[in-house]
Amino acid sequence: MKKLVLMLVLVLLAGMIAIAALPADAAKEQVMRGTTMEGGTYMDWMKTVYNRAGNPDVIQMPISTYDNNFELHPVAAESWSVSEDGLTWTFKLRPGMKWSDGTPLTAKDYVFALERAVTQGYDFAWYWSWAGGVKNWGAVESGELPLAEFGVKAVDDITITVETTDPKPYFPGVAAFWFPVPKHAVDKYGDEYATKAETLPCSGPFMVTQWVKGDRIVLEKNPHYIGPWQPMLERIILYPSLDNPEVAFPAFLAGDIDGTALNVGQLAFASRRFPELMRPNALFQVYYLAFDYEKPPFNDANVRKALFYAVNRDEVTSTILKDVAVPARTLCSPGFPGYSEEIASQTGFNPTLAKEYLAKAGYPDGKGFPKVDLWYRIEGGYHAPIVKPLAEYLQAQFKKILGIDIGVKGMELKTWMDGLTSREHNFFLSPYMYDYVDASNFFSIFQSGGRHNWNNAEYDALVREANSLSEWAVREPLYIQAEQLIVDDAAAVYLVHALENKLVAAYLKGPGQEANKYGLYPQSIYYTWCNTYIAKE
Repeated sequence: MKKLVLMLVLVLLAGMIAIAALPADAAKEQVMRGTTMEGGTYMDWMKTVYNRAGNPDVIQMPISTYDNNFELHPVAAESWSVSEDGLTWTFKLRPGMKWSDGTPLTAKDYVFALERAVTQGYDFAWYWSWAGGVKNWGAVESGELPLAEFGVKAVDDITITVETTDPKPYFPGVAAFWFPVPKHAVDKYGDEYATKAETLPCSGPFMVTQWVKGDRIVLEKNPHYIGPWQPMLERIILYPSLDNPEVAFPAFLAGDIDGTALNVGQLAFASRRFPELMRPNALFQVYYLAFDYEKPPFNDANVRKALFYAVNRDEVTSTILKDVAVPARTLCSPGFPGYSEEIASQTGFNPTLAKEYLAKAGYPDGKGFPKVDLWYRIEGGYHAPIVKPLAEYLQAQFKKILGIDIGVKGMELKTWMDGLTSREHNFFLSPYMYDYVDASNFFSIFQSGGRHNWNNAEYDALVREANSLSEWAVREPLYIQAEQLIVDDAAAVYLVHALENKLVAAYLKGPGQEANKYGLYPQSIYYTWCNTYIAKE
């Protein structure tokens, strides 16, 4: 009897603690309504990334993940360490993890996820072979080596080792996209386990309880989840049919969903009507001017510097690119590892200096400057409202400030890329978006033999060293030194960083809905949805 009473007390206390975890202004019902992509057949990130269904990145538990300030946190892992040579990572998992069906979740489920990926033609394989550098990924994938030679092993139920071909100090961040796959479900149902709620065990903070194709996906709090940031929401209802701003925005205005992405045509109205509900988010995409550095006139650093200081980034992002871009003063966006205030302070608009550099290059007031065409890529999506207006702005700005005439030409992607990589052209409006969250991703594109033909041995050495070290405090100064070389030689003329914009209802609150230190709202879904609650209206 005493044991029964004690158990009842513990249950009551647990319930009180769960209730107390909600803020005082929390609504009685914690149900969030949103949109999701219908996608493909499988709600399984480790089966397909580009054709996935729903939000598998919140129903499964990654090794690590990022918060709204893009600081890395362990999730399934409790800790990690790396060998002295930087080639072997050891991850210690949380003991006692379970799938939503009660089956133990162990290291073998994480290893199985990558073994299945490397042997089944995974569409995200490049990420693990290039960004992750997993040892023998390519050889095992092609069948040249057996799976026994694969660089990922389960040592025991809570220990995983990963061997890489070369030092990857950012590998724990790469593991933010490493989710487990329930082997017991695959053994029973095959890949079809991830096609319906009834056969889909989940390991993340939310589990799928209903999946009506084309209509809705319902997620509920997973009672077996023991990871960080216990969710405050009890249920999330996602509507694939609303995964388009054209239909989602009216649904938001009608009160049918709690947030929506915005297209360009909706931005002006939404920012005037709901300024306090706008949630701008950096896409970690930089647009910059790039050149053929071996042919005139851009082989002269003074010409490149003239363009560098002739761009009024504040003006262009507050007028024609309002709400779709912010000024780019560095290679990396604010909030991304490698962003430097020291560098940003040097890259402002300075028309006097721009004219001086052009005169030093032998083209005073633009006299004698050859006619050149600026190529931009014709693309849709978030690129569309940026590239052509930005190119035309630069055309007018360079005429006004420097007295030079440039043409503007939109090119199909293949033609644009051939012109860049084969040196068939010499002047480009170039976009680059991150592949993984580390400074090395951006700085590597300017290394010799990379995307551009700018060659600087000192830059190469600095980036190579920074890429190989494990401590960010030691790496960061090396990247700053390297970027100083880019700026001093105007190897890239930074222009803007792209933004996406969302509207979010005022009653969605919590740390996941707060701006980061740069005034932006990164949607790191795992962190955001765990740290969101519905407030009383």
